[in-house]
Amino acid sequence: MNTRPCLTLLFVLAYLPVALLAQRPATEQRPDISDKALITKSTPEAKVSASPEKDKAVKQYTIEQFMNTTRVGGSAFAADEQSILFHSNKSGIFNVYRVPLTGGEAKQVTTSTKESTYVVSAFPADARFLYRYDKGGDENEHLYLRELDGTERDLTPGDKTKARFHGWNRDRTSFFFSTNERDSKFFDIFEMSVAELRPILLYRDETGFEFADISNDKRFLAFGKPGQTTADADVYLFDTETKEMKNITAHAGEVQNEPQVFDVAAKYLYFLSNEGAEFQYIARHNLQTGAREVMEKAAWDVSYTYFSRNGKYRVVATNEDARTKIKVYDEATGDLIKLPELPAGDITGVHISASEERMAFYHDGSRSPANLHVYDFKSKKTTQLTNSLNPEIDPADLVEARVVRYKSFDGLEIPAIFYQPHGASAQKKVAAIVKVHGGPGGQARLPYNASTQFYVNHGYAVLDVNNRGSSGYGKTFFTADDKMHGREPLWDCVAAKKYLQSLGYIEEAKIGIMGGSYGGYMVLAALAFQPEEFAVGVDIFGVSNWVRTLQSIPPYWESQRKSLYSEVGDPEKDLEFLRETSPLFHADKITKPLIVLQGANDPRVIKPESDEIVEAIKKNEGVVEYVVFENEGHGFTKKENEIRAYQSILAFLDRYLRDSEPAASSVAGSDR
Repeated sequence: MNTRPCLTLLFVLAYLPVALLAQRPATEQRPDISDKALITKSTPEAKVSASPEKDKAVKQYTIEQFMNTTRVGGSAFAADEQSILFHSNKSGIFNVYRVPLTGGEAKQVTTSTKESTYVVSAFPADARFLYRYDKGGDENEHLYLRELDGTERDLTPGDKTKARFHGWNRDRTSFFFSTNERDSKFFDIFEMSVAELRPILLYRDETGFEFADISNDKRFLAFGKPGQTTADADVYLFDTETKEMKNITAHAGEVQNEPQVFDVAAKYLYFLSNEGAEFQYIARHNLQTGAREVMEKAAWDVSYTYFSRNGKYRVVATNEDARTKIKVYDEATGDLIKLPELPAGDITGVHISASEERMAFYHDGSRSPANLHVYDFKSKKTTQLTNSLNPEIDPADLVEARVVRYKSFDGLEIPAIFYQPHGASAQKKVAAIVKVHGGPGGQARLPYNASTQFYVNHGYAVLDVNNRGSSGYGKTFFTADDKMHGREPLWDCVAAKKYLQSLGYIEEAKIGIMGGSYGGYMVLAALAFQPEEFAVGVDIFGVSNWVRTLQSIPPYWESQRKSLYSEVGDPEKDLEFLRETSPLFHADKITKPLIVLQGANDPRVIKPESDEIVEAIKKNEGVVEYVVFENEGHGFTKKENEIRAYQSILAFLDRYLRDSEPAASSVAGSDR
């Protein structure tokens, strides 16, 4: 069995752009554990001159045209390896599709019209497959079986049940999964045979472990265990023979350890660690002797590693300055496999078939959304299976994102992703947006982002900031925001505004701030705590009251509760601090126009968070627009909602940022 860890965060949009979801196969959707790892103050300064591009005629596209670009993700080879399953929102919401490996038209095989549906894994001997969906964005996903006759079978029933798939056993006669059906706070581990489809309990969790992998002989189970902070975690091994649970990464201080995968022979457990280092590296633990061995270090964080089914190949991904870099090793020789030649961009979602003859992966770039490809190891041939970009959109009309760096208020270097509109110049200045990611430990990245390209196509410069506390730049940078929310990370965003003002082609008084989830909190914090800095704010599912949010986190986050409290604040011990850093209690300071977007079923940032900040601003006669999505949770899964959301945001920006007088004040409220 192979597992592939992913970057999953707490207050980040649950349904990320599929280019990010595709970093590993959808068969490995895993717990909501923060994986912070970041940049140090000593990073060499990278001076970037953001010179305007030459003026060119650019066609402007509607939001409908941008949303007609298809989002795709996941990959599951059919049993005969003649076709592959993936998910796509071509129908308006996500459904599962099947496409031949030789290329051609993809056939839709699930027909949901209400809930977005994602492929999990194909059965090894017939055309059945597993898929997952929740209800209205409540995040209580179940595992479903698509029977040969097209009917659906819920394998993990229960109104409050959340299920996770964990891969197949060695001979592919059964698969492993976990659910929190017994106790909403903890996930028990089960095995289900293909023949009987009946769950057999393997491990009952009453502590808050995060399952990672099971050895091929089924003797050992590997778990991650969050520590007291988001920068601290350990790897535990459970021995099914002795029933002993052992911490194999006991340490002093803060060290991030994350289990990855057992080797095929069940001799080693591979894991990630940053013990004694700034960045995560690969180590392995000898299951017999307990000896630890460092296997591979890089100048950046290693994101994950895993083996192909029979151990012929090992895949390694690194997070290199907001890009994913993939390496595939031949395990017998230690040589790197030459990957296909592709345009500049990211290769993500690498999935090697059971026969180890083929590799599915996604490729995308700033101007090119993710597309599914299959590579044949023998013939060295690559076949592109999807064409995601709407053919009505000319990629030349989009912009190439680039990494820039600027100094913050205290001299700390802040990396960011910059999108400069075509034609922006000192003679033709443009309005700009400082964009803030979710997390808190998320990361702005270079691959295609439809909404960002939409705003840029309509004349806005966008600076997507990796403020202190972002992942991907070393553990020192990652922990630099702990118990500082609403202050130093926010001041990094103010410094981002000053950087934009220095470029010479930005309207200095027309810079707004935008963010989703934790980024939405940063928007509210900016308007409340730095009320004169930004001209407008765009809050998408943002936290307004830390006290309530931390008291109402989903029960299945129990394993991370303590580390989250250490990162943001304990609602009992740090009550006054949390009130001081919660924009809701300072809403009277918000005077600049604000638009708020909220999913009615959001389990992470619940609807009262947005309701109350909107009411408080209206009470003070401020300008606020409110857009609620009744059938969404913490993110967008439906095209019609994306269209409504991004068109509402653009209309708001045009009204209050670009077309407004620079010194315009907020005098009236509006509700939408």
